[in-house]
Amino acid sequence: MITRNPYIANLKAGYLFPEIAKRRREFAASHPEAKIISLGVGNTTELILPHINEGLTEGARRLGTAEGYSGYQDEGMAALREKISSVFYKGKFGIDEIFISDGAKCDIGRLQILFGAGVKIAVQDPSYPVYVDGSVLTGAAGGWESGGGYAGITYLPCTAENNFFPNLDLIPRSCLIYFCSPNNPTGAVADRAQLASLVKAAIDKQCIIIFDAAYSEFIRDSLLPKTIYEIDKAETCAIEVNSFSKPAGFTGVRLGWSVVPKAVKYAGSESGEAAFSVNADWSRIAGTIFNGASNIAQAGGLAALDETGLKEIRELTDFYLGNAKLIRDALVKLGIKCIGGDNSPYIWAHFPGRDSWEVFAEILEKCHVVTTPGAGFGPAGQGFIRFSAFGHRADVEEACGRLRNFVF
Repeated sequence: MITRNPYIANLKAGYLFPEIAKRRREFAASHPEAKIISLGVGNTTELILPHINEGLTEGARRLGTAEGYSGYQDEGMAALREKISSVFYKGKFGIDEIFISDGAKCDIGRLQILFGAGVKIAVQDPSYPVYVDGSVLTGAAGGWESGGGYAGITYLPCTAENNFFPNLDLIPRSCLIYFCSPNNPTGAVADRAQLASLVKAAIDKQCIIIFDAAYSEFIRDSLLPKTIYEIDKAETCAIEVNSFSKPAGFTGVRLGWSVVPKAVKYAGSESGEAAFSVNADWSRIAGTIFNGASNIAQAGGLAALDETGLKEIRELTDFYLGNAKLIRDALVKLGIKCIGGDNSPYIWAHFPGRDSWEVFAEILEKCHVVTTPGAGFGPAGQGFIRFSAFGHRADVEEACGRLRNFVF
């Protein structure tokens, strides 16, 4: 008989979000009278706005016409890649450096295949679970250790004491650095000086940054960078992933992109010892295990990036930021210290000395509100709860009312 993949055996049982869904179902089954409101999973709730939706429907209509039908578009439609280059990067990258995908999370998984089992990993702590779990699945990390965390991963604690930006001296040489800004789960946004120090550390230590910018369209402070490529020399050491999921409501449509600059090099490339191109290898990986994003989704993406579509993105992200302000204000009035919720749809609330899963259970039991326990994002998340602003306004208002009446 074929034996089990040993890397899967290294994973802790239960991915964070399915585990939350399981606990919600169990609570609902035992409390059928409860109206449960979710401020937990980062899943959008509002309708795709009219102009962007028209792009999707027109894309579907054209596939039923002789002049409009198209098949595989492996790296993505040229028009969409050009538009992404223009809108987000001021034309800095050619279309052969921009790859259309079915979402940032999927790209992160394929990037882990690109770099393989032998690479060292450093992650913000707390961080989005796929950075860690995906590294375990590819064999770049080992099993769960009793002290917390997976063997072989360097955790970079992001705490109130360091303003939720890690000590870069902890980064090993020649590793992948997973960095997310605005951060999921903390909602913290790295400023220009912080990102400049991250780029310098990556160059000095011959690392490559995987920069997750999936929440960049929620940034309202014009002084905060929306892309790592606003930092000088970042194109030599950083790969960026981004997504239409949250800003355009495409969580169920599935559309994103990655930027793999040709200037990003493997070790030894400068001296000619390794003539392999990261960009070319990524194209090879993507072409081998991925046949491209839906042509309908890409048509919607084009609509999202024209003048009217960008206004709709602003409208939708403003709505969720309005929700975030309501949640944060309700928590602050209870004396709970929070960050996020201003340039991010997530609020990171501190319950010092408490176990995250116990606080999660208490809020569910007493308020009938689903949240996300911080410990699920890494060791430094213990004692925190993530609140998500993705919800209908009436539900968010009701949830805030329940929280105000609850003594933690």
